[in-house]
Amino acid sequence: MKKHRWATWPKVLALGLLSTLGIVPAAASPADPLADFLAQNGWVTPPGAEVSQRPAHSRLVVHALGFVGVPYRLGGGSYEEGFDCSGFVQASFQESLGIRLPRRVVEQAHATTPIEPSELIPGDLVFFNTLGSRYSHVGIYVGEGRFVHSPRTGASIRLESMYSSYWARRFTGARRVAWSDEAQWSRLNAP
Repeated sequence: MKKHRWATWPKVLALGLLSTLGIVPAAASPADPLADFLAQNGWVTPPGAEVSQRPAHSRLVVHALGFVGVPYRLGGGSYEEGFDCSGFVQASFQESLGIRLPRRVVEQAHATTPIEPSELIPGDLVFFNTLGSRYSHVGIYVGEGRFVHSPRTGASIRLESMYSSYWARRFTGARRVAWSDEAQWSRLNAP
């Protein structure tokens, strides 16, 4: 797989972004504060563990956060051209878990299982009405009321709070990718 230029953005930038959003613990290790933060929140296994050994939702969230800063592009679905919201979600699931979701937001909604907002876990999908349609925008829930998404023309993939007045008013539901069988789920979450 071809690496994109956004894959090498400094961890310091990511730590600064997370710190600005108020979700970085005060006592982070000077060796790798971003990895320590992600491990403390259960999003990754401790530093040094293989990516394939991370639980599926952790691999998905870490992979999706790696896209922060990639520009929005309507209809985009790749590193080189940028992503729209559904292209970002589709690429995140395909590249991190090998799960192929439909391309359009409404199709992604219909291909997933509705859940209560209180049941949200990292890796679930969150949907919003931004264009007069129940399913017109989608993002990936990362925990602590935050989601990562590709918002709009002129912006880049970013992490935001679901509780901000803009997103809270437009939230239309949470949904979960249903695994095809128990064997697939076990394989994805194998230690």
